[in-house]
Amino acid sequence: MQRAIKAVAASIILASACGVSAQKGQTVKIAWIDPLSGLMAATGTNQLQSYQFMAEEFFNKKNAAGVKFEIIAVDNKLSPQETTSALRSAIDQGMRYVVQGNGSGPALAIIDALEKHNARNPGKEVLYLNYAAVDPDLTNSRCSYWHFRLDADTSMKMEALTTYMKDMPGIQKIYLINQNYSHGQQVSKFAKEMMKNKRPDVQFVGDDLHPLAQVRDFAPYIAKIKQSGADTVITGNWGSDLALLIKAANDAGLNHVAFYTYYAASVGSPTALGATAAGRVYTVNYGHLNLPGEINKLVLGYKKKFAGDMTTSAIYHVFAMLAEGFARTGSTDPVKVAAVLEGMKFNSFNGEVEMRKADHQIQQGLFISKWDKAGGKFPIDYENTGYAFIPVKYYAPYVASTPTSCQMKRPT
Repeated sequence: MQRAIKAVAASIILASACGVSAQKGQTVKIAWIDPLSGLMAATGTNQLQSYQFMAEEFFNKKNAAGVKFEIIAVDNKLSPQETTSALRSAIDQGMRYVVQGNGSGPALAIIDALEKHNARNPGKEVLYLNYAAVDPDLTNSRCSYWHFRLDADTSMKMEALTTYMKDMPGIQKIYLINQNYSHGQQVSKFAKEMMKNKRPDVQFVGDDLHPLAQVRDFAPYIAKIKQSGADTVITGNWGSDLALLIKAANDAGLNHVAFYTYYAASVGSPTALGATAAGRVYTVNYGHLNLPGEINKLVLGYKKKFAGDMTTSAIYHVFAMLAEGFARTGSTDPVKVAAVLEGMKFNSFNGEVEMRKADHQIQQGLFISKWDKAGGKFPIDYENTGYAFIPVKYYAPYVASTPTSCQMKRPT
């Protein structure tokens, strides 16, 4: 991975040296539309700070196209309706790139709005870069030419997670608890399907769906998990819904159950985990805080400036891919850029990644990591707890890759 980081830096320098700079000095405004209020405000604030920090500390100082990035933030309150309104405002202000990641409902609202806007307004097209909304339908039945996803989707993460879990003999009884919207429903669906294929002996002893970002006390759910006799929990929860779930588990002394998660590294969850959860909480992700190279410097710089963790590193993909697209086309026009992003391979913080042309779903390696004491090769802890997510398994992109049913409609 150290070679990969050097390679992306080399490509930045090479592109600049080759004179691919028709847009050099231009400022590219990116509309950031995600929650800054409500129970998920901490997650949104962390991600916005990560965007601003990466732009200021790295990509505005050196990138393949010589452009400057400016992030314009709008609070969508995690609402699809607010998202549509925010997008309309951004378009009216002339912004032609939009990023969003929290919630597949808002993501779908952006896709639907851009399909209509771009068809009706040739020459004013807008491109959507999705850094964290992971419902597989967004790159399958609802795929759009104007949407590119830079995170692994729910099915890809579950493919990696269950590939690891099938070899864990202690897993016999699984309890599912997830947020009641598309992502949580998909986690439940894929967990049952994939574990049945890989470990037909495993029993599912519970399957709860709860309201998104509304539950403040998970004690009743933890009581059900205890009563079920489960030895393992699978959850796609994120934000406050995961931090409060883990806190309730610790408070109830549920220390004999392993948790397999999607977002245990996200804001608030590591603090809730603490020492009590050491050795029994796992997460699946495209990275971790202790990766080497340029991303390591950014992680440490962010920690120093904000006293927090830069955990949504797919944001790095956003800047790296856009800069490469601008450099290759000599333009910041979303129409020209979209055409070269399709099928693009580039070196990022986690090795070579590919933006699959068929559905605009990034293909990248995934890590299974376990919550344990920080130190040695993994010195950077999460939220100053003294603990970190230590990688126990890495899966190459082809392992977690899942097929697509996308019938991409490309503009003529």
